[in-house]
Amino acid sequence: MSIPAPETRIVTTRRVACDGGEGALGHPRVWLQIPEDRNWVECPYCDARYVYEGETGH
Repeated sequence: MSIPAPETRIVTTRRVACDGGEGALGHPRVWLQIPEDRNWVECPYCDARYVYEGETGH
């Protein structure tokens, strides 16, 4: 039995909020800062990965 991979979300800001995305079944909202040297961060609760791909419209 394999464990499903955590969700990957593409974002356009380096500061993101994660609450698990499942309403009452999620987790407390946490604010995450994506480091400039790595361009991604993982949520410590649900392991969702946020990947920074630059701001749009600039």
